[in-house]
Amino acid sequence: MILKLKYLGVLLIACVFCVSLKAQTKAVNITKNYIVDKPLTTNSHASTLVEYKPNEIMAAWFGGKYEGAKDVGIYIVDYKDQKWSQPKELIKPLIQKGDTLPCWNPVLFKSKSQNLYLFYKVGKNPREWFGAMIVSKDNGTTWSEPKYLPDGILGPIRNKPIEAEPGIILCGSSTETVEKNIWSVHVETYTEATDSWKKIEIDNPKNLEIIQPTFLLHGKNEIQMLSRSKHNKVVSSWSVDNGKSWIKTDTINVVNSNSGIDALTINKKLFLLVNNPLPQGKDWFYGRNILDVEYSNDGISWKKLFDLEKEEKGEFSYPAIIQTTDKKVHVLYTYDRKFIKHTAFDLSL
Repeated sequence: MILKLKYLGVLLIACVFCVSLKAQTKAVNITKNYIVDKPLTTNSHASTLVEYKPNEIMAAWFGGKYEGAKDVGIYIVDYKDQKWSQPKELIKPLIQKGDTLPCWNPVLFKSKSQNLYLFYKVGKNPREWFGAMIVSKDNGTTWSEPKYLPDGILGPIRNKPIEAEPGIILCGSSTETVEKNIWSVHVETYTEATDSWKKIEIDNPKNLEIIQPTFLLHGKNEIQMLSRSKHNKVVSSWSVDNGKSWIKTDTINVVNSNSGIDALTINKKLFLLVNNPLPQGKDWFYGRNILDVEYSNDGISWKKLFDLEKEEKGEFSYPAIIQTTDKKVHVLYTYDRKFIKHTAFDLSL
């Protein structure tokens, strides 16, 4: 009888262990490729992607001789049937007052109204740039003329917005001051019906220097914002009124090398984060030699899912992540400033 009970106990422990293993989130069917093997420009950076038709993706990035060069424009490409089309330059540098201004940080977004937006920045540098946008009503076949945003409005600064309410697009934005390069995050809402913008400040009692936020959806009216920081950690803020106000801005225990992040809500109990999980090195580009995908059940505690890149040297940075209708997850990121790399995978839950 005692032996039987011991056997049942061991069996029970084994079953619990099996269930826990089975419940572990895994990435499967991982595929990797470059958007284009022979880039059109010397430098490519800051990619964005959107599902504009079921299981069809559009991607964009800025490219030129180098970041901030006068030839930097916005390039765009489609992905269909597991193939990328040939990239083309969609937005050229702006000639203004006898000067040529480069483009920066495109952000693609499709709203419930079926408007396809491309937001981007124009200017000499991130401290002096201004916001712009174009719109397509036919899934990118044709686009409107560029429209420049109101003073003080930059649009989504690097990561995809969310539609907090029908017709209300919530954009994570940020500024970097000219003189002291002080970083500060805020939120902007764009109302489609009135073509109007509103700026929302976030409560930041510790004066943490943060930029380039991304959003996670937790429940009814509850949104979490994760931001890049100068503090070797990802910073989290929360809204419980669907983005109208923001509180609890503080670091979480996710190491980040002062590099861009992006995040994705799979469901209310599973979130993904693409991150450079190293502390910042002696210069801004150190610590970007590892880029991983992490997962969380609450947006606070994160575990590594797998490494996208892990090298002794290299810059793998500025990720963008989405999930398409077929549940496949797609990630784009900069590969050594030369290529835009694409990784796709399924989740085994």
